[in-house]
Amino acid sequence: MTEPVRERLLAAADELFYAHGMRAVSADKIIDRVGTTKVTFYRHFRTKDDLVVAYLERRAAAEREGVEAVIAASGGDAEAGLRMMSEGLRTMACTAGFRGCPFINAAAEYADAESPVRRVVDSHRAWWTKAFGRMVAPLGLPDHRAADLMVLRDGAMVAGYLGDADAAAESFLRAGQALLRG
Repeated sequence: MTEPVRERLLAAADELFYAHGMRAVSADKIIDRVGTTKVTFYRHFRTKDDLVVAYLERRAAAEREGVEAVIAASGGDAEAGLRMMSEGLRTMACTAGFRGCPFINAAAEYADAESPVRRVVDSHRAWWTKAFGRMVAPLGLPDHRAADLMVLRDGAMVAGYLGDADAAAESFLRAGQALLRG
């Protein structure tokens, strides 16, 4: 059975937006990749930005599933959770075609904080911060530690793209462990 057109459009957007940037990839390029028509494209997505939002929401759902699995597997041990996240970051950053965090990339391309794209980015970043908060809550640390971990994650994602993925993952882990120790 053939995958529904909407899913094929999202899959093409995921590949092309991540590899080349959201602004650089036209709706026509996605339409051509999928082998559909503009009418069909616009039946599923009113605008290209609507497709960008759907792409980011799809990425967010996948990340959240992975992070929730790490939190559950760590069994309340924040340091174990950080080790698993560090390994996950290393694995992602060593994958061919890794271009860093798609949400950081989207924020760089969409400067207007009120745009629907930026609202998805902000919502996902807030979710990440809350997830870090849940992970470190058993330690009784100040609330700002979750935000600190978010900054470390952002830096590790950028460093993993720009430099040595192993070093980025190790740095994230060392700095995160230091934060947990207060």
